[in-house]
Amino acid sequence: MIINTNLPDILHKGKVRDTYTVDDETLLMIATDRISAFDVVLPTGIPRKGEVLNRISAFWFEKTKNIVPNHFLCLADSPDLKSNYGDNPLLTTLPSEIAGQAMIVRKAERIDIECIVRGYITGQAWLEYQRNGTVWGLSMPSDMLEGTPFPEPLFTPTNKAEEGHDVNITQDQVEDIVGKELAKELEVLSKQVYSFADQHARQRGIILADTKLEFGLLDGKLILIDELLTPDSSRFWNAEGYAPGKSQPNYDKQFVRDYLSHQGWNQEPPAPELPDDVVKKTTQRYTEAYNLLTEESI
Repeated sequence: MIINTNLPDILHKGKVRDTYTVDDETLLMIATDRISAFDVVLPTGIPRKGEVLNRISAFWFEKTKNIVPNHFLCLADSPDLKSNYGDNPLLTTLPSEIAGQAMIVRKAERIDIECIVRGYITGQAWLEYQRNGTVWGLSMPSDMLEGTPFPEPLFTPTNKAEEGHDVNITQDQVEDIVGKELAKELEVLSKQVYSFADQHARQRGIILADTKLEFGLLDGKLILIDELLTPDSSRFWNAEGYAPGKSQPNYDKQFVRDYLSHQGWNQEPPAPELPDDVVKKTTQRYTEAYNLLTEESI
């Protein structure tokens, strides 16, 4: 299990990913086995989680590249690595266990906005609706149940906080950050990726309730970066067990969130440890999501 990495030339350490510089145009992005909940990194890791995140992201990057380009070049344990980067000291000495949880990506200028698309009312959207009858400040029908689908997917962006909780931002605020034209492009592309992935997932017995995407600029054009449509960044529901009005059977991080909520944790650091059975079941959910969506075993 990889919780921390200690390679040379670290560029950024996020909640889950450690990113290193390969050269002026290329990065090594490692998906560790760290897990966060409510924007707090937990003290307990999840075995095989990084491997799932790495490979499911690669799967989706390939599937969606005709909708919007992305930063993915190859997996770090790919046979192509030696032929393309055989003289790079970082990559030639990369331990095999880290290589299995890493990818080589293009370096881009990150846009500090979390592009969230919601197809169903759940999570923070459900909590806001219970308080105010709104989602992202928009009025909603008075008779919605938890897990009800929206008539159309909603684009509900937040800021990207390095520490603490992300905060909803309005469309005007998005336009202030990136400009009107780019703000509209972020919304349109996010919804297109969500709709494509939801259709794919449904054919494999999964409902994509919502997801979070991140974008960057490369040569002045938008590309997808970071992770894509993983059990960390998305809610994957078991379509067979789906019914509005309850918490849905899932293949994602909600199982961990539910456990922590039942412990009465206030969602501020430090987070409590996870017991062995929660860790084991989380690994099972993540690997099952990968197996169902890709139709491959991991």
